[in-house]
Amino acid sequence: QVQLVESGGGLVQPGGSLRLSCAASGFTFSSYAMSWYRQAPGKERELVAHIPSAGGSTNYADSVKGRFTISRDNAKNTVYLQMHSLKPEDTAVYYCNAVRLYMGRRYNYWGQGTQVTVSS
Repeated sequence: QVQLVESGGGLVQPGGSLRLSCAASGFTFSSYAMSWYRQAPGKERELVAHIPSAGGSTNYADSVKGRFTISRDNAKNTVYLQMHSLKPEDTAVYYCNAVRLYMGRRYNYWGQGTQVTVSS
């Protein structure tokens, strides 16, 4: 059974930091590219950060560049999102995503999300 379980969300003051974790199970984690998305109330889900299956080159939304860092530990089947200098506009539900193209088929999995609220 495929599972992506996010944790680490919560309430933080502007300028603060949080680290989100996403624990994966039920599939070959090291074969999947991993991403973090977020969705704020009344807005569409947007890509925040992406890391390839073997790590290495990462990509970020312009709004989080220089403040957020995505990383993965394939030995622990976990992907992380370290967030610094948080702003009220970072408030959203953050989702973990796993995707792989294999033998002409796209495999795509989502976590249940974790709430991040940035407020004083």
